[in-house]
Parts: sequence; C-alpha cells; structure tokens
Amino acid sequence: MYSLEELEQKARQAVDKKATFGDDVDLDSFDRSFVPHKYLAEEEICAIPQEEQQRLIMSGLDVTDAGRGGTYFQKDTTVVHCHSDEEGIEVMPVTEALKKHDWVKEYFWKLVPVDQDKYTASAFLDLHDGYVIRALPGSKSIYPIQACLYLDKENLQQNVHNLIIAEEGSELHIITGCATSPHMKRGVHVGISEFFVKKGAKLSFTMIHNWAEEMSVRPRSVARVEEGGVFINNYICMKPVRSIQMYPTTHLVGDNAAAMFYSVIVGNPGSYLDIGGRIYLKNRGCRAEIVQRSISNGAHIINRGHLIGEAPDIKAHLECKGLLLSGGIIDSIPQLEGHVEGVDMSHEAAVGKVAQEEINYLMSRGITEEEATSTIVRGFLSVDIKGLPAPLKQEIDRAIDRSNKDAI
Repeated sequence: MYSLEELEQKARQAVDKKATFGDDVDLDSFDRSFVPHKYLAEEEICAIPQEEQQRLIMSGLDVTDAGRGGTYFQKDTTVVHCHSDEEGIEVMPVTEALKKHDWVKEYFWKLVPVDQDKYTASAFLDLHDGYVIRALPGSKSIYPIQACLYLDKENLQQNVHNLIIAEEGSELHIITGCATSPHMKRGVHVGISEFFVKKGAKLSFTMIHNWAEEMSVRPRSVARVEEGGVFINNYICMKPVRSIQMYPTTHLVGDNAAAMFYSVIVGNPGSYLDIGGRIYLKNRGCRAEIVQRSISNGAHIINRGHLIGEAPDIKAHLECKGLLLSGGIIDSIPQLEGHVEGVDMSHEAAVGKVAQEEINYLMSRGITEEEATSTIVRGFLSVDIKGLPAPLKQEIDRAIDRSNKDAI
C-alpha cells in the first residue's frame, strides 16, 4: 500500500506517459482550473432550463428524482447536489469522504494504478471530485442511485474519481450519466472508477454517455469481486463524440464470483471509439460474459474483449458483433487466454451489414424500408441484460429507443 505522498510521486513521474492503445490527447491544451457553481436544492434541479434537462434525461438523470434512490450531480468541477433516500445506501462526494472517513482511504487508488498513464496521473494531481456510493452490509437498494458528471465550461478537463462499494450481502444498482451542456463543444473527461463487490454482494452499474462532438473521454476503471459476488457492467454510447478510450478490467478473486459486461455503441462520422473489456477468472466456479453490439455510421470502432481463465471449472463467453450502416471501420479483437486445464471459454465475433432479404421480408408485411431498417437496428441493439431491476432495465430500453432514430 502506498501513502498519498508516494502516490503523488508516482503520478508526477507518469504525467507524460501515453496510453498503450488508442489515440493521444494533449492535456496541456485544456483548462483544469476550479469552476464554482451554486449548490442546488431538489426543487432547484427541476428548474434547470428545459434544453439542459433534455441533455440530462438522455444520459439517464431524472431531475424529478422519480424512481431513484438518491442523486449525485457534479457540474464541471463542483458538486451541485448529493443525497440518498435509501436506508443503508451512502452517497457522498469523494473529497468530502476522504476528509471525514478513514475507511475511504482503504479503497482510494487501490485498484487503478495511479501511474498507468498520463490520464490517471492527471486525475490524481488535479482531482476535482467524484462520488462514493456504498451499500452497507445486507442492504438492498430498491431504486437505482443516479449520478451525473456534467460539463458546461468550454475547453475544460474534468477529473473525477469514483468509489463504488457493495458490502457483504448487499445489493446496489447505479445508473450514471456523463453529458455536456447544449452549447459546449470541446473538452476532456477523465474518470477513475474503482468497484469493490464483497462476498455475496450484487452490483449493477450502467453508464450512459451523451457527449459533445469534440469531446475526448478517458475512463479508467477496475473492479474486484469476492466469493459469490456478481458485477454487471452496462455501457451505452449512441451520440457523437470525438474519441473514447476505455478498457474496464475486473478481477474475480473469489469462488463462484461472476461478471457480465454489456455494451451498446453507435459510432458517428469522425468518431474514434476504442472500447473493450477484460475479465480475470481467478478461482473455481467463476463465470464471465462480455457482449458487445456496435454500429458504425462512419466511425472507427475497435471492440476489444479479453477473458483470462486462471482456475479450473470456470466458464466464460465473449461476443462481439458489429453492423456497418454508412461506412466507417469496425475492428473486433476477441481474445481468450486459458492457463489451466478445465476451463470452458468461447467467443463469437462478426461484422456485417443489414441484410437486404430481411428488409424485403419486413417490407412484404406492409411497412416502409425506413421502418424495416429501424426495426432491424433496434433488434440488433437490444441486448438481454439479465438480473437488472425493472426500473433500470426500462431506463436502458428508453435510452436505446430514444437514440435509435439517430442510428439510421
């Protein structure tokens, strides 16, 4: 374990260290200074201009708080609202939590290496805030907790660090949205997320991105799942963005631990999306699944998937499917790695286009070509995400349906 002083030294040594994949972003060309905003009461959030509310809704944040168990809302570098309505569920800004609670330091920078690259280093050296969401032992969240990381200031680099902890026997559901204001065009978001799923706990985490066309996005996340724990990680990105580079990693460290990654991606002209997932299955009975659906309308999309079986009697499957609608490039890079006898691992990868015979079949049933294409695309993007609470699944379905018209 490193002290904060040692972490700072490691971070300063890595400020120029490029990521090992994807394109590079010149962080020196962006502003990282503090941006003050007023704290908003619950009724004041509902008074946000309608155009901004729409941006928030498209990223999963309901300003009315209906069907939500709590809210974390950060605008630029400032936390403008934070509360929890669920008994046994804690929601707080990470900077405040570090000052008030010694236990938070047991999780802070324990999974993501601070010197992984210049993005992680920058997040440590110029941390703005981020959230801590914690389910106490045995607690069960009835409604999802919602979190939103929102950018309003042009040319800002937003650095956040999130800690998500599901204590032993708990159940926690989170829907987090990342978005920009209607007028903003250019910026950088660097998000560090560390997930801790304790023995017998269940965590479902859904991220919806709704960025501006010139945004560069660099999430860095690692999860640790203990015996009998379940981690469901959902990702949805269906709006224009300049580049996203993310490769979430999960370590299944206990017997019968499980992790599932599901992603739905629509890439628009000029976008570069390097998106993947990696799961280590380290103990007997572990299970893992990675399912990726991507559509290119002129974007360059890289789908990476990596499953590493390190113990017997594990089961894992990887599925990468891409659909080319209006040009662009889709690279599917599935990788299976077995280290011992007794592993059961498989993968399926495919890149293609909408089949004309499917369109013709639907048109023969009396619908237009546009409606036929839309129906096929909607079916392609619909991923059966198991084990989600009904409100969370409905939110994902709404996000896909709202964005489906843009996909074609």
